[in-house]
Amino acid sequence: MCGIVATIGSREVVPLLLKSLQRLEYRGYDSAGLATVMPGQLHCRKAEGKLVHLREKLEKSPVAGCCGIGHTRWATHGKPDVRNAHPQLDEADQVAVVQNGIIENHRLLRQGLEQQGVRFRSDTDTEVIPHLVAQALADLRGTAPPTDLLRQAVARAVEQLEGAYALAVVWQGQPGELVAVRYNAPLLIGLGEGQFFCASDTPALAGFASTIVSLEDGEMARLTPLGVELFDGSGQRIQRTPQPLRGDDYTANKRHFRHFMLKEIHEQADVAAAWVERCLAAPADESLATVLRNVQRVQLLACGTSRHAALVGAHLLEQLAGVPSSVHYASEFRYAPPPLMPQTLTIGVTQSGETADTLAALTIEMERRHALEPNVPPLMLGITNRADSSLGRLVPHVLDLKAGVEVGVAATKTFLGQMLAFYGIALLLASQRHGASAQVKACRQALEQLPEQLSRTLHAMDQCCAELAHGFAETRDVIYLGRGINYPIALEGALKLKEISYIHAEGYPAGEMKHGPIALLDQHVPVVSIATPGPVFEKVLSNAQEAKARDARLIGIGPVCGDTEIFDVLLPIPPVHELVSPLLTIVPMQLLAYHVAAHRGLDVDQPRNLAKSVTVE
Repeated sequence: MCGIVATIGSREVVPLLLKSLQRLEYRGYDSAGLATVMPGQLHCRKAEGKLVHLREKLEKSPVAGCCGIGHTRWATHGKPDVRNAHPQLDEADQVAVVQNGIIENHRLLRQGLEQQGVRFRSDTDTEVIPHLVAQALADLRGTAPPTDLLRQAVARAVEQLEGAYALAVVWQGQPGELVAVRYNAPLLIGLGEGQFFCASDTPALAGFASTIVSLEDGEMARLTPLGVELFDGSGQRIQRTPQPLRGDDYTANKRHFRHFMLKEIHEQADVAAAWVERCLAAPADESLATVLRNVQRVQLLACGTSRHAALVGAHLLEQLAGVPSSVHYASEFRYAPPPLMPQTLTIGVTQSGETADTLAALTIEMERRHALEPNVPPLMLGITNRADSSLGRLVPHVLDLKAGVEVGVAATKTFLGQMLAFYGIALLLASQRHGASAQVKACRQALEQLPEQLSRTLHAMDQCCAELAHGFAETRDVIYLGRGINYPIALEGALKLKEISYIHAEGYPAGEMKHGPIALLDQHVPVVSIATPGPVFEKVLSNAQEAKARDARLIGIGPVCGDTEIFDVLLPIPPVHELVSPLLTIVPMQLLAYHVAAHRGLDVDQPRNLAKSVTVE
């Protein structure tokens, strides 16, 4: 989840590192640090908290150098303070390392090093690495070519590591070189004009590198001012063709909005309009149609918000296309996968394309399928907003959301994009299996109206939710209720409120409230209920009435009609087909969560303890 960047060339690297770290801060903002290396000198600066504190420290105590590494941290091992910030150094302060990932055997390695007299200065798993590299440098000196000494030392050190990691390493003894290596964590190499980079993600390279190369597991890169060399796990030189990097794809600004999250919520109408034009108005994607043609069941693997989108997708696949579907927490699927069934399509959903649990679950499923049917390509599909990610390299077919850069850590427009991807899949499967049924036609017609309805809802709801947020000043608990296809939206609404306002919230199927959660209700616990006309409408209203009878403040989300008068507050949406309603009911929930957090003066775009890309287990 942490962000790492490194660069070497003819320019002073501190401004480059800071700019790149700013673009990677969505990966973690518990602390930040950098190290530069010059002949006979290694300088390190670290600061607790966000990147601005590191900038302030560098203004007071600047460092120089044309080779350096940087890091923005999401704490795993050790508190988020300066001593645990990266880079981590060896005892002699000559080797510096930045890491994204987790070293699972760090305790055993630490014990062994301590028995040899090594003194540790942090609680991190990362600190074992510079000590191991320093030991390897001492052992190899005189036996390895001087120009290859650091690479060989890093290779010897990582042989002892277990877990997932992406590393960048510099050494005072070789100031004209840095080494990068990855295993089960993303790492890219960027090639610019007289400057070479490695980074956790493409935004860090935008504007600096013109082409990129992705390292694969076990591969290593040696970067010097003259260029980049790639090596496989056995130390053999390898060649790989760089791919172009378009910098404008990875930059964003807030325009006139107060926060990125608010801007991204309002961009959802544009995301929907682009999807309608690309996927609804245009002929069906032939390659996707081929993947779906013989599918008999679907299993979906995802985490967090992406899992909520997958739950909406499963409902559509079953109710619209008639295809049995199951949704799995990717983190649980890894350790208890279901029995293998033939003609099963596995879909991995991750907005970043880098979610470690989802990638690992997909890899396990591919291996299981290959062991069962070695000559049959597994049916695998990915849904992501980053087609150039690890997910794009793992699965044979990817649906690119094309939602644009999303800076806010709490996903909004990418959640809408994921749901839209499932509407496209379900409609295509339904057409293949049942033709143009009345239900399919009604759903398509409703989707065609979606961009205009979203635009109206966004403009109508913003001020309404801002005013409603004032009533949440003392709120500590909120219950969200939904039924059918809107139950996942209740889950997502509760998650959004938790993520950015730090208010405890839970989503439930409305009919389950009286099986326990109703005990929580009183005048201090608001209930947000999704009520859209359809087969479950009357049941939802009945469940809402049960909450109101317990003195709960009742907030409704649905079209204006006589039946919705039971709500103390109604956040109205346009009349809409029930199967399409999640695309509208989510908007008031996103806006409410945003305005509650903003009213409390919280950091909406970078909430505490979270990161945009969850790249560790």
